[in-house]
Amino acid sequence: MADHYVSDELRGFILKRIDSVAQIEALLLIRSNPRSQWNAARLARRLYIGEPEAAEALSRLCASELLTCTDEVYRLEGVPEQNLKLIEQLLGVYSRHLIPITNLVHSKPRRIGSFADAFKFRKGS
Repeated sequence: MADHYVSDELRGFILKRIDSVAQIEALLLIRSNPRSQWNAARLARRLYIGEPEAAEALSRLCASELLTCTDEVYRLEGVPEQNLKLIEQLLGVYSRHLIPITNLVHSKPRRIGSFADAFKFRKGS
């Protein structure tokens, strides 16, 4: 169980702000080369995922104030200091205890609403 490796503060951070392992991997890549130009296409190639999935991960990280975005270029620069500290903590624990962290991420309830929205009828459809 992740309890042995994850502080309560970090657990709350993961449960509140991290929706997927792809998001953690995106943070790892961007942190590893912060001066680089990161966009959805480049991230998708590096993570071996589809560009829509990469764009979704990056978008959610921005919405959670874990990345900033200017002209579709994503970076850590400008992220609140407290979030940067928790990102560093997360990445440190993740690098040593991958399975417990991924289990914690996967234990979160899924965002069913967005799936259900795909079946709503809209005017003009």
